[in-house]
Amino acid sequence: MKDKTIDYVLRTTWLAVNKMYNEEASKFGSTMATGFALLSVDPENGTPSTSLGPKMGMEATSLSRTLKTMEDKGLIIRKPNPEDGRGVIIHLTDFGKEKREYSRDRVLTFNQAIKDTISEDKLNHFYEVAEIINNMISNKQIYNQKEHTLK
Repeated sequence: MKDKTIDYVLRTTWLAVNKMYNEEASKFGSTMATGFALLSVDPENGTPSTSLGPKMGMEATSLSRTLKTMEDKGLIIRKPNPEDGRGVIIHLTDFGKEKREYSRDRVLTFNQAIKDTISEDKLNHFYEVAEIINNMISNKQIYNQKEHTLK
């Protein structure tokens, strides 16, 4: 394991999680992206479409495609934003709320399986390392340094 780079471990682990969720979602004619979107929409008040992309870390084009598919399947409806006539609020339909609960259950099952297998101490270290990596990236501490040399 020590020969593998950190980004390789992150990437392959995420790809495995992504594949697992997509396989599970495909049993119900869905995708991980749809499940993630369902979980990102406020089930009571809806969510402005403009805040979904940043919340989910998705590009506008991919998000638009996902929302269109969700609308076609009857999972969501779009309503004008009463505070901003140009904006749209995404609301879950009853069917969308039902599928949201299914997605939520899948995520909680995954989390519980990991918690049952890995000690709390190791998980805390994992969260700490992930937070440090995210902060380094957000604060441009890796590639936007004035002097960056490979060692």
